[in-house]
Amino acid sequence: MRQTSFRRALAAASLTAAAALTLSACSGSSEATDSADATVEKVTIGISQLVQHPALDSATEGFKQAFIDAGYVEGETVEFDLQNANGEQATAVSIAQGFASSDADLVLAVATPAAQAAAQAITDKPVLFTAVTDAVTAELVDSNAKPGGNVTGTSDAVPEDALQAQFELIKELVPDAATVGIVYASGEVNSEVQVAAAEKVAAGLDLEIVTKTVTTANDIAQATEALGDVDAIYVPTDNMVVGGISSLVQVAEEKQIPVIGAEAGTVEGGAIATLGIDYTELGRQTGEMAIRILKGEDPAKTPVEFATELAYVVNPGAAERMGVEIPQDILDQAETVG
Repeated sequence: MRQTSFRRALAAASLTAAAALTLSACSGSSEATDSADATVEKVTIGISQLVQHPALDSATEGFKQAFIDAGYVEGETVEFDLQNANGEQATAVSIAQGFASSDADLVLAVATPAAQAAAQAITDKPVLFTAVTDAVTAELVDSNAKPGGNVTGTSDAVPEDALQAQFELIKELVPDAATVGIVYASGEVNSEVQVAAAEKVAAGLDLEIVTKTVTTANDIAQATEALGDVDAIYVPTDNMVVGGISSLVQVAEEKQIPVIGAEAGTVEGGAIATLGIDYTELGRQTGEMAIRILKGEDPAKTPVEFATELAYVVNPGAAERMGVEIPQDILDQAETVG
């Protein structure tokens, strides 16, 4: 019964992604990105990335790749000034202030705190964000449909059907699961939004969510220990926790607690599986928006877009270390890493 339910949720998540693609195509500019139009004067893009970890790195690379795919040549018709805040909000603010006074034509902010810093500091040039869960709650836009200012971008909010599938996956891997632990950074608005969504989905599956918060990456191992004897751990797209995923995974392996991630980078880092955001494609989607805006589209009227590609990934090695056997039908459907 659980297998049937999980497959239904998986199919629904795929349909949600397809619907999001259709809506994005309708709401965005009708102009196609024409590679021939890339032979224009050189543009400079400032990129402020909050921290280095697989998901955000992939989003940045996908963004840059969109320009290359559109016919831009790095160093000739496009210049990327990539700066990393190393997880420090003060550094993100400093980077944003630097871009505000620079000759950058457009700024990309990767992750919510970096986007908030950029939106505060930069008012006279377009700011795009990616890897932001809830742009409205983060006060980056007036609404997703009508951003209303110089800031817009893409959200990494997991579609509700995909989140349902992630928790169905927990039930599939741990049939008797009753409690699911979540460790997240108390200062990340995006994480608070995700935890609330997870609690709603979990309640419908008779799962209790147990949470612990951290203020620094050094707290991750201790917080994971403090979850107690939960039956599984769910890792949202929390920048601090994903950046320090090895600490969480080490404790989980020692305690034989299965870990499910919200995105593929977490699985590569040691979680067992995910049906989650494909950050390379999300970054590429953001790059396509940026190109339209550089050609004249108004960011104030460019709706926030949502992920159109989901990645289904499993890590058999991690499963073995956590004492879990992945069913063959899941292995047949998913990409394998690790």
